[in-house]
Amino acid sequence: MWKWFKRFLLIALFLGFAGVAAIVGMYYYIKPELPDVKTITEVQLQTPMKVYSADGLLISQFGEKRRIPLAIEDIPLQMINAFLATEDSRFYQHPGIDPIGIVRAATVYIASGHAKQGASTITQQVARNYFLTREKTLIRKIKEVFIALHIEQLLTKEEILALYLNKISLGYRSYGVGAAAQVYYGKSVDELTLAQTAVIAGLPKAPSKLNPIYSPENARSRRAVVLMRMLDEGYITRAEYDEANAEAITASYHGAEIELNAAFVAEMARQELVEMFGEDQAYNQGLNVYTTITEKSQLAANKALVDNLISYDLRHGFRGPIEKLWDQSKGEAAWPMQKIFDHLAEQPFYNVLSPAVVTQVNEKEIEVLVQGGKAGTINWDGLKWARRFVNDKRQGPPPKRASDIVNAGDMIWVRAEEDELILSQLPDTSGALVALNPQDGAIQALVGGFDFKQSKFNRATMAKRQVGSNIKPFLYSAALENNYTLATLVNDSPINHWDASLGKAWRPKNSPAVYDGPIRIRVALAKSKNVVSVRLIRSVGIGPVIEHLSKFGFHKEDLPPYETLALGAAELTPLEVATAYAIIANGGFKISPYVIARIEDAYGNLIYQAAPDLACTSCGPDIAVADGFTEGLSEDQALAAFDEQILTLNEIEGNTDSSENIDPVANPSKPYQAPESKIAPRVISGANAFLIREALSSAIWGGTQNGEHWNGTGWRAGRALNRRDIAGKTGTTNESRDAWFSGMSPYSVATAWVGFDNHSRVLGYASYNANLGNQQVTGGEFGGRTAMPAWISYMASFLEDHPEQKKRVPEDIVTKTIDLETGLLSRSEGANTRSEYFEKGTEPTRYVPENQNDIFTNPDEESELF
Repeated sequence: MWKWFKRFLLIALFLGFAGVAAIVGMYYYIKPELPDVKTITEVQLQTPMKVYSADGLLISQFGEKRRIPLAIEDIPLQMINAFLATEDSRFYQHPGIDPIGIVRAATVYIASGHAKQGASTITQQVARNYFLTREKTLIRKIKEVFIALHIEQLLTKEEILALYLNKISLGYRSYGVGAAAQVYYGKSVDELTLAQTAVIAGLPKAPSKLNPIYSPENARSRRAVVLMRMLDEGYITRAEYDEANAEAITASYHGAEIELNAAFVAEMARQELVEMFGEDQAYNQGLNVYTTITEKSQLAANKALVDNLISYDLRHGFRGPIEKLWDQSKGEAAWPMQKIFDHLAEQPFYNVLSPAVVTQVNEKEIEVLVQGGKAGTINWDGLKWARRFVNDKRQGPPPKRASDIVNAGDMIWVRAEEDELILSQLPDTSGALVALNPQDGAIQALVGGFDFKQSKFNRATMAKRQVGSNIKPFLYSAALENNYTLATLVNDSPINHWDASLGKAWRPKNSPAVYDGPIRIRVALAKSKNVVSVRLIRSVGIGPVIEHLSKFGFHKEDLPPYETLALGAAELTPLEVATAYAIIANGGFKISPYVIARIEDAYGNLIYQAAPDLACTSCGPDIAVADGFTEGLSEDQALAAFDEQILTLNEIEGNTDSSENIDPVANPSKPYQAPESKIAPRVISGANAFLIREALSSAIWGGTQNGEHWNGTGWRAGRALNRRDIAGKTGTTNESRDAWFSGMSPYSVATAWVGFDNHSRVLGYASYNANLGNQQVTGGEFGGRTAMPAWISYMASFLEDHPEQKKRVPEDIVTKTIDLETGLLSRSEGANTRSEYFEKGTEPTRYVPENQNDIFTNPDEESELF
């Protein structure tokens, strides 16, 4: 026996040494292929980019993987215990691999013939998830063991556990327990019940097979296993086990909790982030992007545009149901209720519109089933608008009964208004609204269409459309720099110009075709006189006009070098137009629009802050800007004025700064330093901007002449808002294919546009609907009727928090009493005179003669009529 024992002992020792040698040899064999495990301390979890409003509301998130990184102390102990009990009960005892667990798994395999119990520790899973693939090969398993042992030498158990719980795949593109809690339950991890925690802890084994949404029964069975393991390990009591095991499986898919509808803004931010960082870093670094919009301004813009497009669409008639599900006139049976709801659940919904199916038609009402499992009634007030759409210029007769409009089986669009359902339809028209802070260019609100789901084309930034009379303020600005004043007379009379290249006469017309004869510049712009604009462009010259318009940021290639430019033939985007109007509003400074205020990394470190050029309201009237300082002031004076300006803007609007050098990974040893803002370049004089703003104020408020009041084209805005610190301009293109309104206040500049994406369609005409009484919009569509309501709605909301400002008159502006008929100085004040503003040195020097006709007939006198 002793001899055999010694032989056995020698063989055992030999095998032991051979095993150790084999392990050492294997280690050195695969060592060149092992990753540098030290990099795990520098790992950046793939976390989606999130886009927020300036006031911290989530707008959107972008990225392939859903992840909410959590520190180990932010993960509830119950969640940790659930994973430990299920995945690795000896986690705190083993060195990275668990020999006892391996033996136990092997024993179960030998006894059953199946691998019913895994032997991988949490540390091994971390090694696999961070460094290896999931291929089932011996060499991969050996690598996994060595990496796990190395990880245990580098990190604490808590650090390993945190990496695991933030990395593990848990289905539905959710990675980590934070994302899983949100995706399945719409909660944070500390809000989960024991039963919900157990469901999540059971997912790592097979996320798709055990998914509580796709496979609730499988999830229930796996939850029972997790709860039993927690009970066996002493983490929960029998009573807690019984209660949690009896709960129903309540999981349902929860997308990102979008708190503010601003999809067009989010897409703009996404594109900028990709340009800054590239797709991989933009989508996977967990960047938090804060935009310049706020909840109130964006909601106001959303409502303004959507309501305006729906209003336009409805007054042009009902285009019929979306589809017909059954036709009772052909003997087809009505669908059962569940089939209707199943069909509706598959349909998209857009903004305020939901699909519904008509189930019964009564004399003056219809009964409907609405997407989401709701039933309702649409009474006559929600139906009577729906006369038949014939074409863009013609509507059918008003309906007399509900059956004139729809039939049972029709699928339609409905919207809720004051708890009442209203028959509606998806607008054929498109539109855009964009608002800017005129002092720094921050985009306050932007909507690029009726619904981003319907069309991702951002008409606010991408749609180049003819601007019509919205171009005129910039043309008049050029005229003011070329010997014109607000009091200069121009002949508002028809033009008949032979065009040899076309072989016919060009006859530009006013709209409406009313001609006032000699008219002052102020009145001509306020009334939007087309022939006056043509005469001005002829007088100044097309070349100088285009050169002047380019100062406002318009690209010369978008400005046709023809006289039609005076009528708005240029094609510009709403954002370009709003930016140009902001220059008039801020006193002549060329600000640049921006939408990203700041960017933080996944840990809250600032890595980018916008530094917009600022309009300088403290600068003198004739001071140009160069290199961030003002000419004509000492450096100390300029800096003092600039500091005061920035302080004011930051206090009022919450402005931020920017950077050109962006590092997406913050370096704690070298904190990010945001650059300082500079004064924006002045492109027109303060006097020029003030005078154009004055004329645009008259477009809102009109004036008097010969004892009678006249209206400007924007009179509806004055009546609606009733404040004197606003100004604006309508715009309508040939045949009303595009309708515009651009307007300003000291706090915001906004442009609204309405038109069809199909350029061949016209906005048309809406006839009187006898069902609606006098509270309706009828007649031809144009800027003041079609686009201005959106601008008014937005400004009414935005300005309610901003006090009306008194007019600020620049130092180089003088006032003179003029005669309204001639524009010359008046020696008396009366009903036909007014106090007019002039840039110093341009005011009239002549007084109106006793015989006013002399001013037009005496060839020896200098004429004031252009």
